[in-house]
Amino acid sequence: MPQPVTVPCQYRTGRTLGSGTYAIVKEAIHIHTNKYYACKVINKKLMEGREHMVRNEIAVLKRVSSGHPNIVTLHDYFETTHNLYLVFDLCTGGELFDRICAKGNYYEKDAADLVRTIMKAVKYIHECGIVHRDLKPENLLFRTQAEDADIMIADFGLSRVMEEEKLSMLTEICGTPGYMAPEIFKKSGHSKPVDIWAMGVVTYFLLAGYTPFDRDSQQAEMEAIIAGDYKFEPVEYWENVSDTAKDFVKECLTVNPAKRPTAAQVLKHKWLADEKPHFVADSQGAPTDLLPHVKKAFNAKKLWKKAGNSIKAMNRMAALANSGQVPEIVQLRENVNQYKLESEREIIENVSVTHHHNMQDVKDEAVDTDDSNRAMHKATISSKK
Repeated sequence: MPQPVTVPCQYRTGRTLGSGTYAIVKEAIHIHTNKYYACKVINKKLMEGREHMVRNEIAVLKRVSSGHPNIVTLHDYFETTHNLYLVFDLCTGGELFDRICAKGNYYEKDAADLVRTIMKAVKYIHECGIVHRDLKPENLLFRTQAEDADIMIADFGLSRVMEEEKLSMLTEICGTPGYMAPEIFKKSGHSKPVDIWAMGVVTYFLLAGYTPFDRDSQQAEMEAIIAGDYKFEPVEYWENVSDTAKDFVKECLTVNPAKRPTAAQVLKHKWLADEKPHFVADSQGAPTDLLPHVKKAFNAKKLWKKAGNSIKAMNRMAALANSGQVPEIVQLRENVNQYKLESEREIIENVSVTHHHNMQDVKDEAVDTDDSNRAMHKATISSKK
């Protein structure tokens, strides 16, 4: 069997920007252009038996890359002996909510402008035949620190290509619990409407600083989501939000996915479509500043959510272990931090690249994933673009 061709790496390593469940994100600088990128680094040991997940992410990103100003672009894809590297736009403007909390004031119009921009990008994604499946504030990043910086949809790791004519539906449970639609938990089959539900949760969050289905346990949260059980409470957080905004949230959080509006339909909702912004006036007749309440709620949640997420993750692993499900998952959990640390230590300018893909190669790779993804998922994956 011929050995893969190795070439010198075209990038040098920068600082670590963040860490996900299975990957770390590092800064990468292109050696010839000195241009900075964000690089998702995945240890190959963590991807054994899951290679289709990376190929799927590439297939999705190939469809949407460079096609919309508010969607991150996949610029390159390569691998070394130990790691897989996906090279994206570097978004330096920070996460959505951190940016809001750093502002001096924040009005309902600001929330509507953000939702409109994101929803237009969601409409584009859906028109490309993609369902994102993990829309949440942490995956909404600003391109730069500039006041008028574009907001970007990032992290297509859970996205899927859907073929409308085949009416394929996805049945695996995935996403971030508080943002997941009822049909995901019910395993009744899901598609693009899950993104509209998630945007309803994001909008609620943008207006109040907390999510609508926050509960004391994951089970209670899931039951609330399935029942569509939420309120615009406490009153002091919502009395400064217009009824039009609340109606927009209600439309997105329609429990029955068949009755949930599409991205194109929600963009025609009065809250997003009216030229004159909707707001509740303060004592001077000006729009009320939502920042004090939003910031207070967000900061309070941030403190206990950090601990809560760790507990939830541990409980999930314990439940898997106790139910006798795949003991290798427990082993993987023990190894994951060690593998991520190994990935972080690799200095890419000092190693050879075993496969280097320009964007045409990525396109071919995306096409090649189709058959394996059809087998791996009950959804039809195609990449004709």
